[in-house]
Amino acid sequence: MQLYHSPTSPFVRKVMVTLHETGQLDDVEIVPAAGTPIDKGSMPVSWNPLGKIPTLVRDEGPALFDSRVICRFLDTRGGARLYPEQRIWEVLTLEALADGITEAAVLMVYESRCRPEEKIHDFWVEGQWAKIARALDVLETRWTSHLAGPLDMGQIATACALGYLDFRHGGRDWRAGRDGLAKWEAAFAARPAMQATRPPL
Repeated sequence: MQLYHSPTSPFVRKVMVTLHETGQLDDVEIVPAAGTPIDKGSMPVSWNPLGKIPTLVRDEGPALFDSRVICRFLDTRGGARLYPEQRIWEVLTLEALADGITEAAVLMVYESRCRPEEKIHDFWVEGQWAKIARALDVLETRWTSHLAGPLDMGQIATACALGYLDFRHGGRDWRAGRDGLAKWEAAFAARPAMQATRPPL
């Protein structure tokens, strides 16, 4: 299989962590890809018409995207039970919440990267951060016991989202007032799969 990849993409990182945690890293060839919403660059548009990564090209069957689909496929393929049936709705909801944080954080980056400085919409940027802040507060107050439980995809998605906030929005200090979440993130970030997939500085 081939995985279209960028080391700075938080959604690619989520897939890479899953590959590490499920022991399938050697089954995938990493293919570099880069681009933006206004310049497809080397994005795999022939496999994914949306021009996004991650995209997983399988030996049989159509290419898979986005990260949620790919991770679910890899979990099934590896028999890892990162989507346990007894907690499936909680896991899927947590994954969606974490991916929503990541999506808002990526949109903030694109706003400054793809627009001239005089056209950057600060109110829109702050609106994206408000979404993130609300989600972080919910993680702190409502998801502590789940995050402390057995490894699942919701945890992986959350850790990758928080890692991306550090990578691209470190000045926002997401940890302030969220001591429990910060403590959990520090422990999870020490996992070998997280260490191996850290974005370059």
